[in-house]
Order: sequence, then C-alpha cells, then structure tokens
Amino acid sequence: MTRKTVSILLIVFVVLAVVIYTQLTIFVIQPIGAIPEGKTLIILRLNKTEFIDSADAMCEREMGGVSLLCRMGMMAGVANNSKVLLRLPYSQALYDISTGGKSYDR
Repeated sequence: MTRKTVSILLIVFVVLAVVIYTQLTIFVIQPIGAIPEGKTLIILRLNKTEFIDSADAMCEREMGGVSLLCRMGMMAGVANNSKVLLRLPYSQALYDISTGGKSYDR
C-alpha cells in the first residue's frame, strides 16, 4: 500500500472511532429477576448515558446510590427513549467498567 492509502485509511478509522464513541452506548443490564441471564445492548446515545454504561452506574451518578426502583426506572427510560441496534450476551467485564468496579445486589 502506498503512503497516501495508509493515511486515508487511518483518517477513516479515526473518524469512525470518534463517531462510534460519541453516538453509541454499550448498555449493560445486570442479571436480575426479570432478566436472569442479563444483556448487553448497543444503543444510540442518550443525554445521560456514557459510552459504557448500566442502570446501576446511572443510578449511582444521578441518585447517589442504587435501589431496585431506580434500576427499573433507568432501564425503562433507556428502553423507551433509545433505539436498540444490537443485543449481545451479558458481559461482567463491561458491567464492572460501567460501575467503576463496584457491584450491587441483584
């Protein structure tokens, strides 16, 4: 490949990475009673979501703690206000990233 081709590919890759980081959220749903296997969703980013996020992390940021009521409210808000692009199996590693390594009771 020529130097020009490599430069163009690098620019395209950087632009694509920035668009993905700013426009999408990897939303992790911890296994709970209603969803015993858990889920990882790729969704369009909402105002209050981060690149890697979960209902528990949102509750911690917005309310200062996690409760079942808050968790369900955050999941309902995400479900009603965003478009799910992809559904994947639950990832404990992504959940841990979203909460900063904290874990909460199921």
